[in-house]
Amino acid sequence: MKKSHMEIEIKQQPQIISKIIDAYFFDNEKVIIDAPDDVDKIIMVASGSSYHCARCAAEIFGDVSNIEARAIYSSEFLLKKVIPNHALYIFISQSGETTDTLSALQKVKQLGMQTLCVTNVENSTMWKAADYRVNCLAGEEQSVASTKALTAQMLCLYLLAIKYAADKKSDISKQIKNLQVLPDVIQRSINLEGKIQTLAKFLYKYRDIVIAADGVSYALAKEACLKIKETSYINVMSHILGEFMHGHLAVLNNKKTILVYISSDELSYSAIKNLEKIKADYNPPICVIGTSTDRLNTSYNIDCNLDSDNYILKIFSNLVIIQILALKIAEKLGRDVDKPKGLRKIVTEN
Repeated sequence: MKKSHMEIEIKQQPQIISKIIDAYFFDNEKVIIDAPDDVDKIIMVASGSSYHCARCAAEIFGDVSNIEARAIYSSEFLLKKVIPNHALYIFISQSGETTDTLSALQKVKQLGMQTLCVTNVENSTMWKAADYRVNCLAGEEQSVASTKALTAQMLCLYLLAIKYAADKKSDISKQIKNLQVLPDVIQRSINLEGKIQTLAKFLYKYRDIVIAADGVSYALAKEACLKIKETSYINVMSHILGEFMHGHLAVLNNKKTILVYISSDELSYSAIKNLEKIKADYNPPICVIGTSTDRLNTSYNIDCNLDSDNYILKIFSNLVIIQILALKIAEKLGRDVDKPKGLRKIVTEN
């Protein structure tokens, strides 16, 4: 059977990750990337999968480089009457042509703020308009559902966080080690395809899928939700687990509902207690992508078994796992993953 573009592009990711590291990380010690110095606040503006990238990167900037960072949807940003001054504004778009993100960039430029774009297309409208530019080097992405471009965007923003940490004389030895092993981590995650397909065969029959997470993994929950929706057209909900406990869990009264929890770090005490309570009160099947615990009676647990305290490598691993999961669910349902009905690769006014 002919492979879809989505599958091909997922499996290109180890090589793309290596290419980005070779392009922007020199002599195993220094990140050279087109970006301003002396940044103490970052605001990232994006839509769709690129927003999920930004949301995840906001946590990484704070942790790795101690820079205040936040993410906002492009369409919501355009509605704001007041926007923060003295910040670096980063605009993220696979195509560099996303209409609402471009409009947000123009709004910021009119106010004289510094702008940086992360895009997969040099000489795109966004590339030409921004003050600073980062090519995520993923190559042409043909599938509507973004996979390799999203992972590449994530890595470029991680490299930027490392650059700012190094500029502050922070210890980046752990980050350097991460970059050295990241291509292998991506490949090991792809090698879990058989286990992921088994989970997909279990999930595709459900009427409702709830994908929950805490902290930095919530961005991955939102991305998993989007990927499954746009490739399979089934109802998937994403929630912060703690917030899910405030009324939303009533959906579990529907016996055709399954809970998938995404964890990029050791499960917190509160997460374990919440999942145990859900199991006791509703007894839905619970599947965990990433780190789990023997305390939970899970139906499935798919994990690349990385160092449990290295959440950044876990983020990249879990991102690839959810891409493959969306692909396999869609294939089981007989969907055309490369051309989802009613969707286009680039969201424009037309």
